[in-house]
Amino acid sequence: PSTPEVKKQRKAQKKLLSRKLTQEQIRPGTPEPVEGRQHVHVQTELYLEEISDRIIEVDGECQTDEFLDRPPTPLFIPAKTGKDVATQIEEGELFDFDIEVKPILEVLVGKTVEQALLEVMEEEELSQLWSHQRAFAELRNAEFAELQRLEEQDRRIREEKERRRLEHLEKLRKQKETAEKVAARAFAQRYLADLIPSVFSNLYDSGFFYDPVERDIETEFLPWLMSEVEETLQKKVLGRIMLDSLIRMVVEKRLDEFSCPPPSDQTEAPAEEPGATDAAPQVSGEADAADQPVAEKEETDQPAAEE
Repeated sequence: PSTPEVKKQRKAQKKLLSRKLTQEQIRPGTPEPVEGRQHVHVQTELYLEEISDRIIEVDGECQTDEFLDRPPTPLFIPAKTGKDVATQIEEGELFDFDIEVKPILEVLVGKTVEQALLEVMEEEELSQLWSHQRAFAELRNAEFAELQRLEEQDRRIREEKERRRLEHLEKLRKQKETAEKVAARAFAQRYLADLIPSVFSNLYDSGFFYDPVERDIETEFLPWLMSEVEETLQKKVLGRIMLDSLIRMVVEKRLDEFSCPPPSDQTEAPAEEPGATDAAPQVSGEADAADQPVAEKEETDQPAAEE
């Protein structure tokens, strides 16, 4: 029997078997024997166990109790209640069946026959109505089929007419589109004949098309040349300013020397006058010396400008 206890026992046995299998898999096995030797199964348990191929079987018997039959169920006899009463019926008090039932039977037979006739008439009338309905249904189905055929024919005619109309409209549209494309192509060719030269001329005038050498000269060489020229001019102006300052200093110094009275012990005054004339060439020499570096600087700057 499949009782909960048996199920629990089976589950416990399955768990034990699975645990043993896992332990056997986890337990390391015995290594292989060396050459010339072999493994032998040895009893290592605490209690000796007889090892045999056949399991020992023992027969057992058990005696069950005899099955006792169930006794028959006694009949149910309800308890008696009330009192017993009797009635005395004399002769002629009860009705005669043949006499009393005859009028009732005539009425029942008459009503039954009348109902049967009514049902037969109703069935005949229903059969006639069904025949009329079948004829009307057949006529209506024939008319409906004819109506559907005419409607389908009318629909096909209308669809064909609409299709022809759409085809004609599509044809007119394509003709118009083709004419417009041809006219647009001709107009575009005529318009673009003079457009491309005018566009190129406008772009050339606007400066989109230019000579790269000329543009390079305008954007790179000329600004560099102007900067070099300005730098050279500034150097020349600086040299002239320095020369003017030197000349001014020399002139002021000579003016101071000449403005002072000569000392009394100097008798050779005429001999010193040519010194003033000699100073002028010296000043001019200094001026030439001042101008000479500037000239040399101009000569050294000229190759750079040419580059």
